[in-house]
Amino acid sequence: MWLAAAPGAALAHEAGNPRLPQLHWSFEPWVVLPLLLSLALYAAGAARLWRHAGRARGLGWRQVAAFGCGWLALAAALVSPLDALGSVFFSAHMLQHEALMLAAAPLLVLGRPLAAWAWALPAAARRRLAPRLHARWLAALWRTLTDPVAAWALHALALWLWHVPRLFEAALHSEGVHVLQHTSFLATALLFWWAVLGPDTRSRRGGAAMPLLFTTMLHTGALGALLALAPTPWYPHYVEAGAALGVDPVQDQQLGGLVMWVPGSVIYMAVALHVAARWLRRAGRTTA
Repeated sequence: MWLAAAPGAALAHEAGNPRLPQLHWSFEPWVVLPLLLSLALYAAGAARLWRHAGRARGLGWRQVAAFGCGWLALAAALVSPLDALGSVFFSAHMLQHEALMLAAAPLLVLGRPLAAWAWALPAAARRRLAPRLHARWLAALWRTLTDPVAAWALHALALWLWHVPRLFEAALHSEGVHVLQHTSFLATALLFWWAVLGPDTRSRRGGAAMPLLFTTMLHTGALGALLALAPTPWYPHYVEAGAALGVDPVQDQQLGGLVMWVPGSVIYMAVALHVAARWLRRAGRTTA
């Protein structure tokens, strides 16, 4: 889609321009190794859990499939040519961010990775680690981070702060800042989706999921609308990159804003309707 917008003559003329992306898969060790390790630990933990307790306890095929799909979405966002395109096209960068926050994060949460990773450890290591994981300060920190209001606020703060032009430009020109940006997007999205879809939301705080989703749909849609309707580009980097390729940076920004605005709102609304239906069914069974 993005390459079709760039005239062939411009691509040929600017073939030596360092801003142009090299469309290949990136296998940076600091990205690939954690991805492979997380997948290997999940597979080992799920297999061990099934041997000891069966598939009905903790993890089923649905959870494993969700984790696999989320892992693939995460790998596609970070390793595929989409990462290189994001340095030239704002719309590609937005698609990458949405893949992290709206595809990978919720699917990984539904996969219940903490249970699988815990079972991947040897029994002796699990026994030594369990008391430390139940320490008061660690339990309090986890409750705070996964509290619905805190998770919502952290995710919203990360989203809006990183789209401030100065910070967004810093991420485009510094690999370290770029890693920090993507890490904060993914981490806060995981906390947000844990508050919405995590294992304990069905009983203890299931009623908070719908307002979390609705308000997030509103403020992310507002940010997408601001980007899509802005008469001038927000980020000078894409003005320069667009000039090298013959791409209108305003149109590119409008497309990026629409990526955040329309598909994002649809996903939040769809999950909200699913959560509402599940909550109503559970309330009906309780009443009966």
